[in-house]
Amino acid sequence: MYHSAVPFSRRAKAATVVALLALGGWLALPYFDALSFIVRAADLPGAPATVASWRASAFTREAIFQVPTRTGDVPARFYRPAGGVRRTVLLMPGVHRDGITEARLVGLAEDLAATGFGVLTIAAPDLQKFKITPQVTDVIEDAVIWASAQKQYAPDGKVGLLGISFSGGLSIVAAGRSSIRDHVAFVLSFGGHGDLARVMHYLCSGQVLGNLERAKQSSAVVGAAQVGLHPPHDYGVAVVLLSLADRVVPADQVAALSRGIDGFLLASSLALTDQAAALTVFDEMKTYADTLPEPSRTLMTYVNERAVDKLGPILLPIADGLKDYPGMPALSAERAPAPLAPVLLLHGVDDNVIPSMETVLLAEHLRGTVQVTGLLSGLITHAEVNRAPSPTEVWRLMRFWREIMDR
Repeated sequence: MYHSAVPFSRRAKAATVVALLALGGWLALPYFDALSFIVRAADLPGAPATVASWRASAFTREAIFQVPTRTGDVPARFYRPAGGVRRTVLLMPGVHRDGITEARLVGLAEDLAATGFGVLTIAAPDLQKFKITPQVTDVIEDAVIWASAQKQYAPDGKVGLLGISFSGGLSIVAAGRSSIRDHVAFVLSFGGHGDLARVMHYLCSGQVLGNLERAKQSSAVVGAAQVGLHPPHDYGVAVVLLSLADRVVPADQVAALSRGIDGFLLASSLALTDQAAALTVFDEMKTYADTLPEPSRTLMTYVNERAVDKLGPILLPIADGLKDYPGMPALSAERAPAPLAPVLLLHGVDDNVIPSMETVLLAEHLRGTVQVTGLLSGLITHAEVNRAPSPTEVWRLMRFWREIMDR
């Protein structure tokens, strides 16, 4: 599950958006383009959509092909703008079974292409299996190496990186690697993390390892004063259990428990697009839990019941023990060399899968080392949209996207 490609509510007040569109056009056409992108990505109906369509570029969605990586070929798709490619963005989905065919990711890729970007979507196989591993970072690195060498995608030998959810933090890690540091034009983390161990601690305990009040005073992130703390999402805790299954149950139970968790996560993904199918799989997983031996049966029951308060305490000591895991530098931007390229961090204030505190802490960590721009928005969360836009929030998001379009 990852950030919706819809940056703010479909219930947005059309008058507010139209007024801001007019204001953007009056100030500068580039800002109008940025705001038009937001309107298209939000799929707003009526007048906002009509006005935004005036600046939309035609594009072609090409057939799926394979990109070579050290872990094998991975599926990719290119969205080619009609006016030619000035800058290609590698768009990486987060933890989701459908990878590059996930409907919201396709929508975001199309909206970016309509803004004039070439968009190359690539999915890491492990993330499609709901697993966050160092191999994901390797896939991102190899994809940049390949794409930046293709003149049709990278006329100047550079590409942008846009990672959603856990792909966001991993994209920053990859962008700092010596093999591609000179081939990354910018890297954007959309709801990503700075330290994976810290996120796992939050998902298991509901607590963020950091000074919340001090974070609110950060000058590195616009909107930092809004940062808060919310109970963790059951989806995220299930992902943690899947990752730690071999440390929680006997070896001969790992495969069966993993299948059950995988089914629950699949149903959670389906719930966004096909509620009936999701309910069927949820029911199947409840029946499946009864076939498991202990302790897997109890753990799977907690997953089905979304019992974060019961699963969290079981997983917390194991998750905290991973702070010194040798692979953690490949999974955490704050433990890896910083990129040379500008870093942009966008996060929903009320995110309860990867808390928005992660963006604040990461921005503070990177400040002084690399050019970093951060924004916490009240218009987006990790899994859903839950606020109507204010002019201030829309203006902030417009300025943020305008900076991306300059790269």
